[in-house]
Amino acid sequence: MARFGAATLAFTVLAGIFGALFTVVTPPFWGHDEITQFGRAYQVAHGGALPQRIHDARGVAYGGDVPVSVTELMGYALRDYTTNPEEPDPMIADPAVYDRLKDAAVSEAAEPVWFTNTAAYSPVPYLPAAAGIRIAEAMGLHVGGLVLTTRLAGLLAYLAVVGFALWTLRAHRVQWLAFTVAVLPIAVFQAGTVTADTLTNALAILVSALLVKSLFLGERLRGVETAALLTATVLLPVSKPTYVLLAMLVVVVPANRFGFTGLRRWIPLAFAGAGALAFAVWMKIAAPTGEGMGLMRPQHQWNSVRPGDQLSGILSDLPQFVSTFGDSIIYRDQRWFSQFFGELGFAYIDVPAISMLACLLAFAVSVGIAERMNTITATFRRTLLVALTVAASVAMIYVTLYMSFTPVGYYIIDGVQGRYFVPLAIVGVTVLLRWMSLRLTDSEGRTPGWGPAVTVIAASAVALIAATAKYHAIVWG
Repeated sequence: MARFGAATLAFTVLAGIFGALFTVVTPPFWGHDEITQFGRAYQVAHGGALPQRIHDARGVAYGGDVPVSVTELMGYALRDYTTNPEEPDPMIADPAVYDRLKDAAVSEAAEPVWFTNTAAYSPVPYLPAAAGIRIAEAMGLHVGGLVLTTRLAGLLAYLAVVGFALWTLRAHRVQWLAFTVAVLPIAVFQAGTVTADTLTNALAILVSALLVKSLFLGERLRGVETAALLTATVLLPVSKPTYVLLAMLVVVVPANRFGFTGLRRWIPLAFAGAGALAFAVWMKIAAPTGEGMGLMRPQHQWNSVRPGDQLSGILSDLPQFVSTFGDSIIYRDQRWFSQFFGELGFAYIDVPAISMLACLLAFAVSVGIAERMNTITATFRRTLLVALTVAASVAMIYVTLYMSFTPVGYYIIDGVQGRYFVPLAIVGVTVLLRWMSLRLTDSEGRTPGWGPAVTVIAASAVALIAATAKYHAIVWG
């Protein structure tokens, strides 16, 4: 049955149901940076590909125009989730106000919205959301329908891309590892809100699944799989720059895994070069936005985020940066751990302990039943290169946030969140599988049948049920 895509089917059902629940249960603009994420998506939907400078008396700022009726909902949501009452009162102050603001027509009048942090992203990860916005406008939906349709468009993109990724692994038990990552509560929550991370996570899972199949399992890719991997190699670096190195791993895959011979064996390298070039070009375009990132911090720190000074500090005093990195781990590693499973939006609600335990069970079982990796294609040197690339990608996350969000002289690297490591999880764990011979077997030394797969699905379902229930109870009461 695995050959018919059991993990794909289970993913579509779980992510579809709970992703849709999160689109409805999450109040408008309560997702991670959803106000600025929606603003950038709206800009892209109306042809604004490049960062646009806007006037702001506080300093350098980027953004774009959004309908006034939408900004009214944004403003109310911002005040609501930043002024929560004490427990056990629900976080939502007045549901009726949301209903009224969502029922308003989308106004023709518009006003500028600040989104310097998302203006730094290319249009690519916003294409699904932008399509949702255009569809909602064509249907004449009100503000609530506009937000809901935008969220659902991102969810459908996540289901399609990740569903295909899992389908490519349908003949292999390692599909359950990819499944476990794809249905983490944080991944499904983000798929149900407006964020660039939805498509970024999907593309990272697609790249990871095809790298596992071609390199670590030694399978030859079908034509459609090769096309998907090469396309993602170009798109992922401009979806979120911190994952550029993950996309570049396409060059580690032996050419015969693509079916390429002769001059065609250089095609993967050409696509990797195109992805790297696209990354470099967009980084050049987006560089000026870094000057305005300080406005995301408290007022007394507005002028303290200076990327140039931080970079100079790293180059001139590397031991100090390493010390700051060490302090960051000491003070924040437990937060990153829980956030990997889920800190849900700007309600900052951690998924319950039962969700984390259920996810850990799913990870343990999915890792335990995975195939032994192919040592012919996944040689020690290639595996080491993949491991170093994953480590370098993790380092890029820290360096990026040190330069773009952390005040000069701050005691830790600020802004790191556990969800940023989700796109690296599949490849990172697969490296361990290549070097770790331990696997789960039955009493006769055989790999268990369907029991482990059922366990993974059930554990993931429990994690999502508990996370959704807690979120609803705390936010809505």
